[in-house]
Amino acid sequence: MADPMNIFDVAGRAMAAQLTRLNTTASNMANARSVASSEAEAFRALKPIFRTHSDSADMVTVDVERIVQSDTQPKKRHDPANPMADADGYVWEAGVDEATEMVEMIETARQYQNNVQVLQTAKSLILETVRMGK
Repeated sequence: MADPMNIFDVAGRAMAAQLTRLNTTASNMANARSVASSEAEAFRALKPIFRTHSDSADMVTVDVERIVQSDTQPKKRHDPANPMADADGYVWEAGVDEATEMVEMIETARQYQNNVQVLQTAKSLILETVRMGK
């Protein structure tokens, strides 16, 4: 039987999930202004899908279930000078909304920092408890 989760497990899993979220956001931002010669080849934003992970009734955390492409569609732009342009002179811009991705990045960083604070608080409480027992 596996050991029950503790606060460090819960915060650690949450931090791992936020790190995955931050990595997908960074990938989206890196590809935001990329172009392709067809709609099928154009980059689409990636989004992690989370699921609840419960070890017991009183300890619940999160896991990354999978990463999916978003519904944001690539945009067709006329650019006949671009070497990636099709026969009609069009390229397809990545299906990434940069403003949304920036908000996502800020929110993710804050949630990650919140979990770091949870770990620091738990550590401080444990150390104070040990000191009181001496």
